[in-house]
Amino acid sequence: MTTSSGSKDRAATAGRRRSRWFDPRFFVGLLLVACSVLGVVGLVGAANASIDVLAARTALTPGERVRASDLVPTSVRADRTADLYLRASQVPSAGVIVTRPITPGELVPRSAVGSEAGLDLVSVVIAVDSPLAASVTSGARVDLWSAAASAPSDTDVVAAGGSGSFAPPTVLVSSAIVVRLVDSKSLVDTGGSSVELLVPKRTIAGVLDAIANGAILSVVPVDLPLGH
Repeated sequence: MTTSSGSKDRAATAGRRRSRWFDPRFFVGLLLVACSVLGVVGLVGAANASIDVLAARTALTPGERVRASDLVPTSVRADRTADLYLRASQVPSAGVIVTRPITPGELVPRSAVGSEAGLDLVSVVIAVDSPLAASVTSGARVDLWSAAASAPSDTDVVAAGGSGSFAPPTVLVSSAIVVRLVDSKSLVDTGGSSVELLVPKRTIAGVLDAIANGAILSVVPVDLPLGH
C-alpha cells in the first residue's frame, strides 16, 4: 500500500508540474514580452532611419543654376519633414534654378528651387549715392528707390551742395536681391557705394533709364535682422 500510495503521489506531483509548465498564461506572457521587444526594436529602427538630402556648399542667390554635384549630400532622419528638402535624384542633369537666397550649409528646400522656365531675373550693378545699411549683405532683400533729375519746382528735392533738382523719390524695384557688394577699388570712385542686384527682367529698362539719366538711387533693406 505504501508503494502504491507513493507512486500515486509522485504521479500527482509530476502531473501538477506538467500542468504548470503548459499553463496558457505562461505562453501569453511570453508572447506579450516578445511583441513588446519587437515593437521597441521597430520604433528605434524607424527613429534611426535616415536619407540623404542636399545642402548648400556656398551661399546661393536667386537666379543661380546649381547641379547635384554643386551641393553637399547630408544625412537626415527619414520623417515627414525630410520630404521638404531636395534630393539628388530630384535634380535634372541640367540643374535647377535657385528662387530664394540659401545660406552656406543650409538644407536646400524643394520650394527654394525651380526649373529654368521660372528664370525671370537679371543682374545689374547699381551705384548708390548714400551709405549702405549694415543689413545690406549678400542675399538680402532691398527696395531700389529712384529720384529722377528734373526742372526746379516747389516739390523737387535739391541735391546736397545744390548741384541739381530731383523729383520726389519713388520705388523703382521692390524686393530686389543683393548678389554682392562691389569693391569700390574695382570702379571709379564716385563717393558712394555700389551693389550688384538681381531684379525682374520687366524692371530692367526702368533701372537702366534711371542710371543713364542721372537719377539719385538708394537701396533700402526690406527685412530687419533678428535682434534689431
